[in-house]
Amino acid sequence: MAKIRRMDHVSINVEDMDSAKEFFLTLGMEVAGEAKVGGAQVGRIIGLTEPMSDVVFLRTPDGHSQIELVKHLAAPDKNGPHAPASNRLGLIHIAFEVEDLPGLLTDLRAKGYDTVGTVENFEDVYLLCFLRGPEGIIVELAEDISAKQSS
Repeated sequence: MAKIRRMDHVSINVEDMDSAKEFFLTLGMEVAGEAKVGGAQVGRIIGLTEPMSDVVFLRTPDGHSQIELVKHLAAPDKNGPHAPASNRLGLIHIAFEVEDLPGLLTDLRAKGYDTVGTVENFEDVYLLCFLRGPEGIIVELAEDISAKQSS
């Protein structure tokens, strides 16, 4: 039986590519590539007629994970972005392990982003919070504090 080898990326459709890209760069991701994609073959793959999109791939500093930001130019979502609640069914958030969560939050708050709830010490293992980014994107940020708690 065939099995998944690895997860390549998570794709997020955005309306404001610049804001979304800046948000993930502030988190510490790196641009892996940018392109304009579309045409009949892409349309057949994704089930849209004559799509055209701007695409930015961002990768984590360790090189293991990627996010694909997609701005649909030819067939944008007419409903616009929405900000789902944390208990909405479906894909709701992506999680990152970070260094210096308080410092990162200072940088993000200076750019207008804030936590969904509070920052919590979760069982002396993680300093943890949910943050709402551009267009309602929720990210979980977790700093491993277990070594700090045991010393």
